[in-house]
Amino acid sequence: MAQQVSMKRQQELQLQYTNYKNTLQQLAQKIGDVEQETEEHKLVLETLEPLSEDRKCFRMINGVLVERTVKDVVPALKTNSDGLKKVLDDLLKQYKTKQDELEKWKVCLAPFSDRPWTYCFPAM
Repeated sequence: MAQQVSMKRQQELQLQYTNYKNTLQQLAQKIGDVEQETEEHKLVLETLEPLSEDRKCFRMINGVLVERTVKDVVPALKTNSDGLKKVLDDLLKQYKTKQDELEKWKVCLAPFSDRPWTYCFPAM
């Protein structure tokens, strides 16, 4: 009977660990995507900055290529870039928080832990 409880507890712990790792992996993927998009915006802005404001350029909006001028596109790109930076900051904070949770969780599992199990494992 005790062996069944131990085996069940081990499965629960493995599931919690897997959930932490999957969440971290998903956040890392999102962070990578946002970083790539931010870099693309930066590259386009660097390309457009030296051009005259009345120069024609094209922008993809909801899958439709539209003709605009540099004067119209640059402010929108800056706004989007700033928004992406904020999203990236939020994702990095979420990642750090989840990583800290995982580390605390691991500490609770460390041998000779004098903390009760109830404090180590918050409801998920």
